[in-house]
Amino acid sequence: MIPVSEALDHLFRIVSPLSAETAPLREAAGRVLAETVTSNRTQPPFAASAMDGYAVKGQEVERDCMFKVVGEAAAGHAWGGILGAGQAVRIFTGAPLPAGSDCVVIQEDVTRKDDLITVTGDTRGATHVRPAGGDFHHGDPLTGPRVLNASDVALLASMNIASVPVMRRPVVALISTGDELVMPGETPGPDQIIASNTFGLAAMLEAHGAQTRILPIARDTKPSLQQTFELAGGADLIVTIGGASVGDHDLVADVAADLGMEQAFYKIAMRPGKPLMAGRLGETPMMGLPGNPVSALVCGRLFLVPVIQKMLGLGETAPTRFTATLSRPLDQNGPREHYMRAHLQNDQISAFDRQDSSLLTVLASANVLLVRPPHDKSREIGETVSYISL
Repeated sequence: MIPVSEALDHLFRIVSPLSAETAPLREAAGRVLAETVTSNRTQPPFAASAMDGYAVKGQEVERDCMFKVVGEAAAGHAWGGILGAGQAVRIFTGAPLPAGSDCVVIQEDVTRKDDLITVTGDTRGATHVRPAGGDFHHGDPLTGPRVLNASDVALLASMNIASVPVMRRPVVALISTGDELVMPGETPGPDQIIASNTFGLAAMLEAHGAQTRILPIARDTKPSLQQTFELAGGADLIVTIGGASVGDHDLVADVAADLGMEQAFYKIAMRPGKPLMAGRLGETPMMGLPGNPVSALVCGRLFLVPVIQKMLGLGETAPTRFTATLSRPLDQNGPREHYMRAHLQNDQISAFDRQDSSLLTVLASANVLLVRPPHDKSREIGETVSYISL
């Protein structure tokens, strides 16, 4: 058995970043910007009013002074003249500042009668002007790679970038194996259960930028497995769930070997999730996850998500570990690194009593995985431990 960190290193070696493609800005949210892009314009493109008020010459402004209103400027409608001495232009937020003016007196600080305004408020220290280029200039960059969020998309739109280079989404073929499985919505026999792993893994991977294909359940025969592997053609990554152990009905490793898989590793010193294998089927990376639901999803979080991130050009990064203090004690850990389902609240963490790898209700109640090193000593309330966010 190899440690988790070594298994992740092996996985990083068998996958590579995918190619880039161009996507409309409307479809770019959540995608990975493949390369740095630069702005096509300056924002604001002109000095603009930050408030509703009156544009004037700042050096003329003092309390009780008067100005004659000679025009009006609104957003999208500039005043075309040149402001003279003692003159003001009624201006609204976002409107271009008239030539000859450099200051806006807000409407709350003036009184107006017909075309005359009188400054009545304290105007010292505030111009209420947004300078040209105050946000960004033509040619300023938005650096990639990065996952584009709502703020990034708004910025790209403001930069007048209508389409963006993004990394192609990895296509992941998910294969559940086992005679005991039926799909959700079907009626299981008396000795069958519902296939849940592929659906949980699909949700996890799609949330991190992948596209998934849930293939038909492969039965515990070599012909069925071989046929399902054929259906995975064209995928960027093949993931099997179950059948990777050493029982008489665990045939994934044998069938994959018959198809030419070059195995990178098999078995990891962790719990849950020891029977995990990886390798290549020709040019396609493949991972075989354990069949227990919690094991499959924990392995998905620890291994599949980082692999997807590398394929998206986001580098080789293990899940970030944080620290918190225990609110309940822990017994001594065994010889394998243990990823315990736990709950974190207000920097206090507690592991659930039941850690069986078949218990999805416990995993659904957890928001973190508490990480125990091999042979970790017993821990008391208040001690610091590591965790990974779910």
